[in-house]
Amino acid sequence: MTKRKRLLPFLLLVVLSLSFGAAMGNSQDGDNATAQVPFEVAKIFFEFNSTDSDLGVHVLLDGEDWKTLQISDPNGRVIFDLATKGGFKNIGLTELAFEGAEPLLTATPLAERLEQFPEGEYRFSGKTVDNEKIVGFATLTHAVPAGPGDVSAVLGPGNSLVIGWNIVVATPTGFPTRPIAIAGFQVIVGSFEVTLPGTANVVTVPPAFVESLPPGVHEVEVLAIDAGGNQTITSGSFTKP
Repeated sequence: MTKRKRLLPFLLLVVLSLSFGAAMGNSQDGDNATAQVPFEVAKIFFEFNSTDSDLGVHVLLDGEDWKTLQISDPNGRVIFDLATKGGFKNIGLTELAFEGAEPLLTATPLAERLEQFPEGEYRFSGKTVDNEKIVGFATLTHAVPAGPGDVSAVLGPGNSLVIGWNIVVATPTGFPTRPIAIAGFQVIVGSFEVTLPGTANVVTVPPAFVESLPPGVHEVEVLAIDAGGNQTITSGSFTKP
């Protein structure tokens, strides 16, 4: 599958926002840090590819001018540690989005991956360029939705492309059984992306965009996004003459 660099639309980020934040207070851990500020966005979630059968872990962060960062799992184990150097140490960072490698589940068994990233509250902590503490919290669940079923992409007269799929109500086969509440579906065709409510199961891609595509086979991706943040992709395709 082609790697994508994308962020969910701002509205959906708000809808799916995981709990985060911290109260302002005093600090006693050195570097003259006396204040504490929250990350504006702090998220960690799974992305399962039901077509390729791989499972990745994504992190999204947004905060003001931070220079160091640690992520700790619910057991207090540090799983990510970052310190800026040079110019970035002076100006700091404001956003960070990354995903771990996505080995096939045949190479890294599902139980092993879930054990590496247990359910619960993850803590994000660091220092700003002004030596203030910056903190955030996000809850990771093992409620991974099944992939949208029967993804179809039908190209009709006038470059009308209609993409449809089945509504998702459960977890994938072999995953932990958890309640699933789909907050939205995201549809991707090349550079075209649209996010729809969790009740939707069809979308029409603008003919002007389809007209801009070269002839050949084009991939279609439909993501089911659970209210807890985890998401699952199912791929399809269509051929433009």
